[in-house]
Amino acid sequence: MQLRVAPSVLSADFLHLEKDIRMLNGNADWIHLDVMDGTFVPNMSFGFSVIDAIAPIAEIPMDVHFMVVHPERWFKHVAEKGVKYVSFHLEAAGRNTGKYIDELHALGVKAGVAIDPDIPVKRLFKYIGKADFFLIMSVFAGFGGQKFIYESIDRVAELKAAIVKAGSDALIEVDGGVGENNAAALREAGADVLVAGSSVFKSESPEKTIKALQNA
Repeated sequence: MQLRVAPSVLSADFLHLEKDIRMLNGNADWIHLDVMDGTFVPNMSFGFSVIDAIAPIAEIPMDVHFMVVHPERWFKHVAEKGVKYVSFHLEAAGRNTGKYIDELHALGVKAGVAIDPDIPVKRLFKYIGKADFFLIMSVFAGFGGQKFIYESIDRVAELKAAIVKAGSDALIEVDGGVGENNAAALREAGADVLVAGSSVFKSESPEKTIKALQNA
């Protein structure tokens, strides 16, 4: 099956954002939106005004990745904007992870659980059969342009094996340092969705790069 590619808007040209979103509409699979609060991660990204502006022109699914302390505060807002996929960090949710998945489902949203590279993949296993997808960070959340952590490929394979064993159809999304040099290895390990920021938007031809990632 062809990989799905979700370019990260954080790397787009914010002076010409509409142009970039329309390019994604015609080439990508999802639009990835990173929301950072400056507390859960050191950096801050864009606020909901940007998501509100993108929503009316987005023709492919929007995918929000919450890197915030209290993601549940914003579930209803993004659901009302038509966001289809929402992931939040296990490290932020803790014992509320199952509850947050249920809250997203009640809003008609696909729920994802994300972890940073230092969190054991086994901590996700209890949510297989409950979450719709899992987001494996292949860099540490909060900064763009980091180098891909190659151990992430083994983490994807470990999670994929558990998903298959459970008979689940949950997707695995990978975010951080993803490009044409590691896309095929990620696919072989079991990844379904690749988040690509710099590798797409800094490419001489973002359209060709997206296509290459999809067909890796």
